[in-house]
Amino acid sequence: MVFIGGPRQVGKTTLAKYIGRENSMYLNWDNPIHRMKIIKLQFLSDSGILIFDEIHKYKKWKNYVKGIYDTYDKYKILVTGSARLNLYRKGEDSLQGRYHYYRLHPFSVAELPNTKRYFKPFSEIEFVDDSKIYKNFDELLVFGGFPEPFFDKDKQILRRWHNERVDRLIKEDIRDIEMIRDLSALQILVEILPDKVGSLLSLNNLRQDLEVAHKTISLWMDILEKFYFHYRIYPFRSSLIKSLRKEPKMFLWDWSRVENPGAKLENVVASHLLKFVHYYYDFLGYKTELHYLRDINGNEVDFIVISNKKPWFAVEVKTSDTKPSKNLKYFTRKLKIPYSYQLVYNKNIDIMQDNIRVMSVPKFLSGLV
Repeated sequence: MVFIGGPRQVGKTTLAKYIGRENSMYLNWDNPIHRMKIIKLQFLSDSGILIFDEIHKYKKWKNYVKGIYDTYDKYKILVTGSARLNLYRKGEDSLQGRYHYYRLHPFSVAELPNTKRYFKPFSEIEFVDDSKIYKNFDELLVFGGFPEPFFDKDKQILRRWHNERVDRLIKEDIRDIEMIRDLSALQILVEILPDKVGSLLSLNNLRQDLEVAHKTISLWMDILEKFYFHYRIYPFRSSLIKSLRKEPKMFLWDWSRVENPGAKLENVVASHLLKFVHYYYDFLGYKTELHYLRDINGNEVDFIVISNKKPWFAVEVKTSDTKPSKNLKYFTRKLKIPYSYQLVYNKNIDIMQDNIRVMSVPKFLSGLV
């Protein structure tokens, strides 16, 4: 049994149908005809895969799915849904041991032309150099990785989609589950977070901006993170460096909302790396994590990917500076990081200097997933 949740609202249906191929039966809870078939257990006898979309909206969905799984050996089950699926799958009636859960991310550079490369941790990443990669990256940078605005490629549609997504998130998804009295203040928080991307996140500063208690702003940030509006990356802790212990950096799932060019570029790279480590954890089973590096002396590197608590590769993002960062060289030497990359927006860059590979952002992202 497989669960697919995450921030990418549209695309699960296509994915489900693709996985199911010809021997699948697709049932959407929002479709009245499908809903009756679900309730009455009316399944095609020759179906090998049952695909339930949005079934978490059914109050007794966990018992229902578990009953089918335990009773009908012939069926494989694929459950897809919105960001709330991750919340609804947790509860008193555990499905532990009966399913695998996958997080479906926004589109990525490697995913669009299907140039994904799979390799074991601590192997060197294999990259692709193709003109399509640069074109896809430029479009992703502007329109984000969510299907509707990306495929339409229309800035008016993008602006409307931003507004509608925030309204749906706050006034429907969050309101249905969380008890929040001041939704207007929460909406203000959503509007100011894009300006905080890439910097150390101070809850105290946010609390002062919104004039609320620290406990309140902490709760709101946790809720927005659960509903895939933003995510936080924490510093890597090692006995080899005097690292920071608490302050996270914050990024958005929809990087097209970020106005600052440098912050947006860093957000795109962060999202691709997060997708990379989630894939290696959810599907391949490797314990991979994404962190950033910063010590008490202020030395900082944007990202480091960890596997089994050991550094695999580090990434520093620059707008145009091709001279290897002194901080990247310092941490590479100090932590004995096998591979280190400095990424720049400029196209057709790929040079090796001081054990640092300086390369174009799109080419680097082509080697991920």
